Amino acid sequence: MPEPTTTAMPATTVLELRVHNHPGVMSHITGLFARRAFNLEAILCVPEAGRVTSRMRLLVADDPKLEQVVRQLEKLHDVLEVRHRPELGAECFRMPES
Repeated sequence: MPEPTTTAMPATTVLELRVHNHPGVMSHITGLFARRAFNLEAILCVPEAGRVTSRMRLLVADDPKLEQVVRQLEKLHDVLEVRHRPELGAECFRMPES
């Protein structure tokens, strides 16, 4: 009898970005990931006080190629800060049950 196959979920990590808050910023960031064939598992974006900047959290695969993507993110004009936040985990993206 064949052994059951298990599909292991790839390890993920959270990137937290501080970005300028204006139209097109999310498109630039997600476009960078798309061009690198990186899937975004989840996105959370919240404006900060004053609405001049926003915080973005991105749930992405913990892949060796991620470091290159992070370096490219840091070069984008609208990205002010990039931090790895693996301690947050996917739980910070869950919607409350209604």
